[in-house]
Amino acid sequence: MIVCIAEKPSVARDIARIIGATALKDGYMEGNGFQVTWTYGHLCTLKEPGDYTPMWKSWALTQLPMIPQRFGIKLIEQEHITKQFAVIERLMQQADRIVNCGDAGQEGELIQRWVMQKAQAKCPVSRLWISSMTDEAIREGFENLKDQQDYQPLYLAGLSRAIGDWLLGMNATRLYTLKYGQNRQVLSIGRVQTPTLALIVNRQKEIDNFKPEPYWVLATVYRDTTFTATQGKFTKKEEGEEAFKTIEGKPFTVTKVEKKEGKEQPPQLYDLTSLQVDCNKKFGFSAEQTLNLIQSLYEHKLTTYPRVDTQYLSDDIYPKCPQTLNGLFQVKFAGIAPYADLIRPIGGKPLRKSKKVFDTSKVTDHHAIIPTGVIPQNLTDAERKVYDLVARRFIGVFLPDCKFSQTTVLGKVDSVEFKVTGKEILEPGWRVVRGGSENAETPENSESSEKEEKTLPTFTKGESGPHKPTLTEKMTTPPPYYTEATLLRAMETAGKFVDDEELRAAMKENGIGRPSSRASIIETLFKRHYIKRERKRLVATETGTELIDLIREDLLKSCELTGIWEKKLRDIEHQKYDAQQFIDELKQQVTDIVNEVMADNSNRRITIASV
Repeated sequence: MIVCIAEKPSVARDIARIIGATALKDGYMEGNGFQVTWTYGHLCTLKEPGDYTPMWKSWALTQLPMIPQRFGIKLIEQEHITKQFAVIERLMQQADRIVNCGDAGQEGELIQRWVMQKAQAKCPVSRLWISSMTDEAIREGFENLKDQQDYQPLYLAGLSRAIGDWLLGMNATRLYTLKYGQNRQVLSIGRVQTPTLALIVNRQKEIDNFKPEPYWVLATVYRDTTFTATQGKFTKKEEGEEAFKTIEGKPFTVTKVEKKEGKEQPPQLYDLTSLQVDCNKKFGFSAEQTLNLIQSLYEHKLTTYPRVDTQYLSDDIYPKCPQTLNGLFQVKFAGIAPYADLIRPIGGKPLRKSKKVFDTSKVTDHHAIIPTGVIPQNLTDAERKVYDLVARRFIGVFLPDCKFSQTTVLGKVDSVEFKVTGKEILEPGWRVVRGGSENAETPENSESSEKEEKTLPTFTKGESGPHKPTLTEKMTTPPPYYTEATLLRAMETAGKFVDDEELRAAMKENGIGRPSSRASIIETLFKRHYIKRERKRLVATETGTELIDLIREDLLKSCELTGIWEKKLRDIEHQKYDAQQFIDELKQQVTDIVNEVMADNSNRRITIASV
């Protein structure tokens, strides 16, 4: 008998239906030589400190650092888990072969491997590796089952991550709680959560310490168009007034009119982080909300695997794209087909194939998030918004570049030069997809919407006429508070602000956290009362700020150092770094942190968080 194990009952049902295991039993389905069972996400976890030795049960500084000789796993103590595991264990011990049908990613690999270890499965194991839950993808996956051994590096990376988080989290949390928490406040420290909190706290300090300074901007209105002085802002009012006097009452002359035509390529497809960023900007969805919504769309076979960090498709997806577009063409919401008019101009023609979209070398386990072409039914309003973003982004990559004209007009009054630029869309190309959800923007976030593009009247070099100068006082502004959108971007690039898409993609190697874990890290900071929301702003609480001030060890709060760890974990996955070396380094680092904190003779304490 072949035993298939999926990560959720709903996924198991889909798989069972496709492979003919239609008889429902207690905790599994059977038929056609298969038994299909399921986990509920994690059934096993790493053992607690007290499971290794009674001395680690109670929290004591004298017992730190806690470094087990060998890490072990245990079943999570919940009734429904114990009951389901008993079913899995019985099936696995009688199986001729096991098919691991867990989510095709690091976490999915870890979940199922631990269950197989705990069940002491001895038979050969195959791996189902698919990027969407459509019937066709499941069938293809079963026709091309992989050897479990092919995914050993993926498992080792997941295991190293779990052990690393245990070593740092368990030791540093006990250490800081006992040393600084007044025995009443648990101070949770984590490999990813603490550097993320540091980002928010440091930004807040920049804002709090910011002293606004006045400056003056000289501009003038000529033919209902505002031109700004090219020499920039004046830091002294007197200088601005002097320049104002120079130009008052004198004619404005156009000295140069430059027109350049340009092209703008479609934006890249979504990975999880860019989707979470857009959903936060456009709809105010939290990172966790977006992850749950796109996961639901995946499980309903409407979009591909969501927990991805690439924005590319492999070349073998290209021949399937017309079929996907055909599915989108037929989609209707409330009787309206939102994508038909967008797809019609490219229907029946060879589709555009850009290297910014199709590049097998940029795809490892999974490709970018795209629709499957399955027609959605009964979506919630929130699901429809997320689906619409993914669908429009996918259609957009096959549409022509947007053609625009950039006009720069220079003018002069006496010796003072002025400038204005304007952009005119000549052919919208891919920009036609920016209706629907693509253009939505929540009011609180309007500052992040694109600047309105200004179309200028026709100017001629040498023309001259009257104008109305203005000298406006303005104030310098502090950096903005983080929102979930900007925090996700900062986590992706280890705290560096990077706007360029290609550069940002290169820095993902050293981002902090995995795309799939960043949402839960942000939620953890809320649960610990280290941060709070003020509209869309993320604001550090007194406890969160004090905790970061207490931590002197860069290793615990530096985004760059944590980013280096993430790079090593990724390298373990790609067999470029040794898992044991990663664990040994962390053991040493944890020991050093314990020694440093124990040597602190100050009487520092943290304010107790009020909930």
